[in-house]
Amino acid sequence: MAKKEKKEPEKPSTAWQGTYGDMITLMLCFFVMLYDPSEIDITTMSQIQASFDIQADSVEAQSVGGGGSLAAGKLADLGNSVSTLPSAERGKTLGLSKKKAVSIFAPEIHSSKITVSSDERGLVITLASDVFFEAGSAELDMNETRDVLIKLSNFFQDSELKNRRFRIEGHTDSEPVPEGSAFASNWELSAARAANVLHYLSDFGVDEKSFSIAGYADTRPIRPNEPREGQAYNRRVDIVILDEGHF
Repeated sequence: MAKKEKKEPEKPSTAWQGTYGDMITLMLCFFVMLYDPSEIDITTMSQIQASFDIQADSVEAQSVGGGGSLAAGKLADLGNSVSTLPSAERGKTLGLSKKKAVSIFAPEIHSSKITVSSDERGLVITLASDVFFEAGSAELDMNETRDVLIKLSNFFQDSELKNRRFRIEGHTDSEPVPEGSAFASNWELSAARAANVLHYLSDFGVDEKSFSIAGYADTRPIRPNEPREGQAYNRRVDIVILDEGHF
């Protein structure tokens, strides 16, 4: 008699993978909706990253079958780093202030008079110098900027920013001041612009004692000084709502 052929076992069904994939996608969408980058404290994130870098340097990776395990490291160092992070409340406050600034200065942002951003220093409101000042001058064009300065002053007096410290930083491009200028160099020009912005904000009600000023000339560009578009970005005055780590 002929031997009967053995039946091949049926392959397991993969129909479950579709349902599983849908569930993972929905979970991803859920967590993306919860994530709000505007409320992240930049300083906090930088220090968290630094603490992980420190931990990585102090831990040796050992190879074991199928994966990797970490030798005992100085976990106490990581705990100490995390415990010294700025409070979440401070980051939340600046996040809310950034949202408010974007809303209040929406027309000026749209017309490129003002930029609102954040970095390791804190919340930064950048004034385009070409709008606020004549070329090579530290005198504010009050006909063009009076309303903006009033809005800025009111914003800095908001109750959410009470007890905060502010710094006004003047910046120029790399072009030297014109011959016969009232300023010996871009250092004096950048400092004078920062001081004049503070004087006008003070006239509109801010407390000068909460502010400091600095002139950086062309030493901290945000764009290459060529072409001229880059120079225009570099000519600016930054008003920084300082994080507590940068007082």
